[in-house]
Amino acid sequence: MDKPIQQKIIDCVKPVSDGLVVSDVRIGLGYTSVRLGNDNIGIAWTAQSNSGSCTHEQKAGTLAGRAAHELLEMLGNPINPLSRSIGLATANALAAGLPHPQTTTTDVLELVNIQASDHVTMVGFFGPLISSLRRTGCRLDIQELADDKPGTIAPEEGRASLAACSVAIITATSIVTGTIDELLSGLGNPRAVVILGPSAFMRPEVFDKTPVTHIAGARIHNADAVQQIVSEGGGTMILKNHMDFETICLKD
Repeated sequence: MDKPIQQKIIDCVKPVSDGLVVSDVRIGLGYTSVRLGNDNIGIAWTAQSNSGSCTHEQKAGTLAGRAAHELLEMLGNPINPLSRSIGLATANALAAGLPHPQTTTTDVLELVNIQASDHVTMVGFFGPLISSLRRTGCRLDIQELADDKPGTIAPEEGRASLAACSVAIITATSIVTGTIDELLSGLGNPRAVVILGPSAFMRPEVFDKTPVTHIAGARIHNADAVQQIVSEGGGTMILKNHMDFETICLKD
């Protein structure tokens, strides 16, 4: 049986974590950031905590200064989703130190070339993309856990939509929630599968032997600004001023 995506991510960057120490951790309302001693930084969506108390992370106060591999392993935490946010942010910081994979700055929707005949299933509410998708005339189904988003479908309908769609756009936050493997295994035979969002782990080898065709994520170019924005509750629309959005094309 193939390993879960979370474990593949850990295995991918653990060898380069040797000797690296975490210098800073920020857990904001929208995103979590982890900065390493070599100044590489990574972010991930901040999962909701159901701790039942005012302490949401039991290791708070001791995270900075720990070995990077310790925080990386938190991605595999089966209980605490906030720990997984820290783990993925650490993984993204470690990945930033690896050789840059071939990417393109061409908009991912342009790369996928969605047509009116397509059935697109979006997992996660990507507001800025919705109007562009609707203009193509495609059928668009949006699956979102939050019930306050307009025009979304229930998870039961979402499973059927994933099985039937020709294009799937899946939020990278599914890596944190631990649902990414289930989502990918629920696909039928789509021509394109996009993992999308600043949380995306930008290493193609992790998605080998999966249906994923594109990883659309972000490369941070101003770590100080990102840390401040994360701390002050900022999200993608503010962070984008300090990141470059890039896409890895895994398959032609």
